[in-house]
Amino acid sequence: MSDFRGFEPLREKRGADQATGRGPDLTGLLTEADGSPVAVENPDAMSPVLLVCEHASRRLPEKMGSLGLSEEALKSHIAWDPGALAVSQLLVKSLDAALIYQRFSRLVYDCNRPPEADAAMPAVSEIFEIPGNASISAAERQARTDALYVPFTSTLSNFIAARKAAGRPPVLVTMHTFTPVYHGKQRDVEIGILHDDDSGLADAMLAAAGKTTHYAVRCNEPYGPADGVTHTLIQHGLKNGLRNVMIEIRNDLVSNEIGQKVMADYLTGILGESLRALSQ
Repeated sequence: MSDFRGFEPLREKRGADQATGRGPDLTGLLTEADGSPVAVENPDAMSPVLLVCEHASRRLPEKMGSLGLSEEALKSHIAWDPGALAVSQLLVKSLDAALIYQRFSRLVYDCNRPPEADAAMPAVSEIFEIPGNASISAAERQARTDALYVPFTSTLSNFIAARKAAGRPPVLVTMHTFTPVYHGKQRDVEIGILHDDDSGLADAMLAAAGKTTHYAVRCNEPYGPADGVTHTLIQHGLKNGLRNVMIEIRNDLVSNEIGQKVMADYLTGILGESLRALSQ
């Protein structure tokens, strides 16, 4: 029997204003066609590793239209973390890990940010202005929060609580990718191992990664806690006393199935080695 109850899809009415990119009534943001905002894979996993992918999808809810963006922009890294979900799903198999991920674009709500943060619903992402996120009313912010963030964070909280109650506290591993060029500057880091106040798992992974030169692996790059990227680690890792780490992969390394498989094999190795070291 599973020690986690899956999240039920939301049932909402249809309709959207494609011209403005937003529907006239966002009280029930998601339609029946949209389905659930959060997905759970392999909930009965034997491994303690709980993978979380907040930026897994570039999909927009039906009522949100295009947010006023071109198809090219909506396919780019501003809308999602390309390759992050694919690598996560490979890790589900190699580690027998559980996975929880958001099914809609971070442009509607970034589930790695608290509701009060401007970056939760950004008006600008890198060089792109987001017309559908300009001058969002308090009511719309609340509608987006209720539809996307609350179910996501509640699902994660419930999963963790169930595992802890069963005497199986999970190890929280959040999965992300980043663009090789940001604001015109090339990034030479290939994998970032990020932490907040608890660096235990990150330190172990960096030590394991240091035994090879396969990738350029660095601590708290290309982002760190000062950039506001550790919300999930704090909210669900630190506050629950769980081992936790955030992994950032340069997305050109996982742009195809071969790169994704190579990366997943590498991460399986250093994560497994780190957990064994910490358990001794």
